[in-house]
Amino acid sequence: MSAHRFVRRFFSAIARAFAFARAALGNLIVLIVAALALSILVGIASGPDRPNVPDGGALLIAPEGVIVERRDMPSPLSLLANLSAEQTLLGDLIDAIEQAAEDDRIKTLVLDPSKLGAVAPAHLEVLGKTLEAFRDGGKTIIAKGNYYGQSQYYLASFADEIYMHPMGEVGLQGFGMGGLYYRDLLEKLKVKVHIFRVGTFKAAVEPYMRNDMSAAAKEANQAVVDDVWLHYVNKVAANRNLDAAAVLAYANRYDEFLAASDGDTAQAALRHGLVDELLAKEAVDARLRERTGGDKKIRHIDLDDYLTPRQPPLFGDMVAVITATGIIAMTDEPGFISADATVDLLRKARDDDAVKAVVLRVNSPGGSAFAAELIRQEVDEVRKHGKPVVVSMAGVAASGGYWISATADEIWASPTTITGSIGIFGIFASLEDSLHGIGVNRDGVTTGPFAGGLNAFDGIDDAQARAIQASIDFGYKRFIDLVAQGRTMSFEEVDAIAQGRIWTGEQAQQLGLVDQLGHLEDAIASAAELADLESYKVRHIEKEVPAWQPIVEEMLKEAALDLPTRSLSGQMTGELMRELHFLNALDDPKHIYALCDSCRLR
Repeated sequence: MSAHRFVRRFFSAIARAFAFARAALGNLIVLIVAALALSILVGIASGPDRPNVPDGGALLIAPEGVIVERRDMPSPLSLLANLSAEQTLLGDLIDAIEQAAEDDRIKTLVLDPSKLGAVAPAHLEVLGKTLEAFRDGGKTIIAKGNYYGQSQYYLASFADEIYMHPMGEVGLQGFGMGGLYYRDLLEKLKVKVHIFRVGTFKAAVEPYMRNDMSAAAKEANQAVVDDVWLHYVNKVAANRNLDAAAVLAYANRYDEFLAASDGDTAQAALRHGLVDELLAKEAVDARLRERTGGDKKIRHIDLDDYLTPRQPPLFGDMVAVITATGIIAMTDEPGFISADATVDLLRKARDDDAVKAVVLRVNSPGGSAFAAELIRQEVDEVRKHGKPVVVSMAGVAASGGYWISATADEIWASPTTITGSIGIFGIFASLEDSLHGIGVNRDGVTTGPFAGGLNAFDGIDDAQARAIQASIDFGYKRFIDLVAQGRTMSFEEVDAIAQGRIWTGEQAQQLGLVDQLGHLEDAIASAAELADLESYKVRHIEKEVPAWQPIVEEMLKEAALDLPTRSLSGQMTGELMRELHFLNALDDPKHIYALCDSCRLR
């Protein structure tokens, strides 16, 4: 063999060895990737590992703070006042209870609503419905607490047994709507508040022009609180096998019942069938140990440990759920429905081929008319792309909240949703008299009455006022036209039930402003039906949360003022912070708002 052939064969062998190694490495990589993909698919198919639940044990549900549709970082104002610092997701509560209903290891649900804060009646309804389904499945619910406020007691009423501390109380006060009025204060400060509105019942601006609630607002608000209260009383009475009149009497004549019990609040509740037993903590724990088969402790699992996280679907036809909660504004800040951010979410759903229908979950008293119209226009764009849009109204979907819903394919509401408030207003405060009173004056020249736009130091002249009122009148007509178009009604028919008046969901359905009564899952099923989907998955499309947000939130919580919400200082601070939050939302570029500030139940 020649040296030349030997060298050629040697390097040829090396080349073949490299080729074999490259192919083997490539195949190995392919196998590894395939194995990883398979494990991911198996994980998706099998879902997360089941939580370690003691057989025959209990699931403990102890919600804290405000029940919310979507966990947002609260505004710095609310956190510094210790308001809304704790939030519990409505979806987490529902998912856990439904999961436990199908879990053979769990026989009992222990409900402790002691730390529960504000809850919209519509949210109470859907939670109650979920508890009812759990109980109807042959399982037991036990409620325990030292004290039951109104929202807390509503949930407790679904329990088979209600335990309360011997010095506890069941507080049923009813519902109300009201707030602070500032006309005299503004006059003393020489602040001029310029009001422009359309709608006999549009009461959001009344605190700045009156010292009391107008007769028209009282008429509308009384009808709403009476309807919501009637739903509450009837459900509690049915749950406790009581007559509704007896529950009403307890709430309205509490002083008489308390006197008959020598001032013993716990005995008053026990005598009237609102609780089953008066037990101190040790006795309650002993009862629960006995029920769950525990020796030295209650055999249970907490909500956070039990809840299986939602797995976002990756394949198949989807119904997208987009949640819009808060005041509608141009700004993108915590606690608000940002027009730009919400439009982006709707566009994601519109451009995603897997999404066949959209449910817009609305929990809003409204806000900027311009921002609301931007969102509504994008709802129409989704529909133009052949994807039905169904609105699911939560606790409140009024004014601008109704605006963004008006032209959807279908509107669902809870019976106790507060909606309507179809009307708009303009508000602008000027300080020229206040400054003059302390010796500060402003003067100059302009090319005309509209030069420089509105300025808090110059006030509003007649020409500007006429221009603003013309815009308000046009905006109201636009609102009515949109509702008429979406609800297939005449302008006159909508105007007759508009004028800024609020309605409950049940009333709104009777008037044609709402299609169906139900909750989020009902709206999702209806959206799927409109899209002709026989099988589908639900995808929640949400704004991405920055990595720094949880850290900042915890820092703000640590800095929060220690003002218990039941204390006088806590109540005063809370009211003032809500007013500041309201004023902070007034960022419409034309100073025109579709906002129902009076829609808060108290």
